[in-house]
Amino acid sequence: MAKPKTRSYSRYAMQAAELLGLTIHEARIRRGLTVAEAAERAGISRGLVNRIENGEMGCAIGAAFELAVIVGVSLFDAEPTSLTRHLTNARDKASLLPKKARKSTKAVKDDF
Repeated sequence: MAKPKTRSYSRYAMQAAELLGLTIHEARIRRGLTVAEAAERAGISRGLVNRIENGEMGCAIGAAFELAVIVGVSLFDAEPTSLTRHLTNARDKASLLPKKARKSTKAVKDDF
């Protein structure tokens, strides 16, 4: 299947990306970092920093998260130590789930 040229996103997702971008922008300014300095520290281009700060949805999530950490934005509203604990709990839960979601091949008898 061909990759679509444009992708639609929910309003919630777009607002979350915009909020993250604005938060990163504010933190970068507070730290006195230029776009070029932040880009160099994150190992990304200045254009990508601008796109992340503008809340564009096509940016790599890893780059956005790394930039957030560099400028001091707390991700997931958790301290680094509690983030490790949350990650361990999420991994434990995920290990209990099946590897794939599959559609049932059996017909459901729902006539009572």
